[in-house]
Amino acid sequence: MSQGNADTSTSPWQQQKGNPLEIERVQLGVRVEKRMVKVLKALAEKADTSLGALLEDIVLHSFEGTSPYDHPNDVEMIKDFKRLYDMDYDVHASYRFAEATK
Repeated sequence: MSQGNADTSTSPWQQQKGNPLEIERVQLGVRVEKRMVKVLKALAEKADTSLGALLEDIVLHSFEGTSPYDHPNDVEMIKDFKRLYDMDYDVHASYRFAEATK
């Protein structure tokens, strides 16, 4: 694995267990719904972590069938961010997403 500039920062909400796991991160170019990005950035800011680390955490939890945000306070915080950024859709809405035409 590469010894490059790995992001080794951790936030208080991340618990370290066991020995460090060497990884290699890659730059990823993806398009994500604008309001969702605002909510994700707000969550990352609240957790004092990067957007990439937040997404890794969410994906790893979802692969295990769990959520990193299962505490009632977390659920309310996410609802507040969704209201703030007008993310007025649920998990099933992605099947109906259509690009806006300019």
